[in-house]
Amino acid sequence: MSTDVKRVITVLAALLLAALTTTPSRAADGATPSAGQRIAEALRTSPVYVDEAYADAVPPSRQRQLADRIRRTGLPIKVVLTPLTKGDAFDGDSGVLAGIVRDRLPDQRELILITTDEDFPDSLNGHEWPADTHQTRDAVAAAGFLEETRDAGLADVTAKAVELVAEGKGTQRYEAATKDLDAPSAGKAESGEPGGSRWWLWPLVAVPALALTALATRALVRSRSRRTAPAVPHLVFATARAADEAQLRRRAETEVLALGEATQAADVSATPALQHALDAYAAAGTVLDEARGVPDLAGVLALAQEGRDALAGSPGLPLCFFNPLHGRAAHRTGWRPLGRRERLDVAVCQDCADALRDRRAPEVLTDRAEDGRTVPYFELPAGRSVWSATGYGSLTSPLDGFNSRRAHAR
Repeated sequence: MSTDVKRVITVLAALLLAALTTTPSRAADGATPSAGQRIAEALRTSPVYVDEAYADAVPPSRQRQLADRIRRTGLPIKVVLTPLTKGDAFDGDSGVLAGIVRDRLPDQRELILITTDEDFPDSLNGHEWPADTHQTRDAVAAAGFLEETRDAGLADVTAKAVELVAEGKGTQRYEAATKDLDAPSAGKAESGEPGGSRWWLWPLVAVPALALTALATRALVRSRSRRTAPAVPHLVFATARAADEAQLRRRAETEVLALGEATQAADVSATPALQHALDAYAAAGTVLDEARGVPDLAGVLALAQEGRDALAGSPGLPLCFFNPLHGRAAHRTGWRPLGRRERLDVAVCQDCADALRDRRAPEVLTDRAEDGRTVPYFELPAGRSVWSATGYGSLTSPLDGFNSRRAHAR
């Protein structure tokens, strides 16, 4: 029996058992939600989610103050403060956390998300969709470099981040706050020279200073890398863009698992497209098992996205045509491939849309041609690549493409 058939049978058996032993509503309530689902559900009632691990740093009274401050801004700001460690539900990555939460709030097209950082527990990261309109990345990064927040707790830093996002001058604030980080020392104190009257103090001053400089430089480099990275919603997808195939595989496994949990928790009578979601889940699992590289793993993400959309009953746009690791697209646009007359209607993320508008080549996902060359994945013959044939959802459904390929293989 094939792997995808086994998956479908397993999920259907679980659904049947739930239907026989409880009412549909209780079946959904009794299922254990994934971490992403749990956070998203909490954010529907309050714009602030704080894990128990941070309850002392951000107690309920401060959470209410943060929620009130966010509501006064009138912006779609959400705050998620939760520990991030390697191997957890988000693979210890704030970008993955942000993508999963965003995908589980499909009705909120515009979203500003402030999350904890994976490396520095008291630091924050900013994410915004469909584009970084409010300079969220820089605004949130700046909050940790200001003099007034140098010794502040997590609650105060978060409140300042909200304030800076609402101000809308994040880039200016960030550059002003970090301009002196790389500045040379003002000069040497007379007694600081080796051989001076206080030469023995030199190691006591230099070692901590070098350590602090290294930490500050690392934080600055990481913040700058986030500022220059394309805006990703999703999914999910900031980790994948590091081109780490093993990490992307773990991300894909998490997405397939989350989709499986969601299908089991779904109310059969209230989910007309449940079978479509089950089919997408089975296909995603099969592709994951057989994946030979990044293009196939990106296909797993596309199938998982299609499954989640089926459960939600709101398809939305697919992943970015040029590079599905950019996440869910923000627009559809006409694009003419080089050397061809016809124009294609493709879904693109904001960064790729900006590149096309400015007559720049968008960043594309590549694959290997039969002659060994590395080419844009969509230049492969459609008969050889299901992802070239479907455009990861821009040209046709990834699930339809997968099923068609399977049918021809038989």
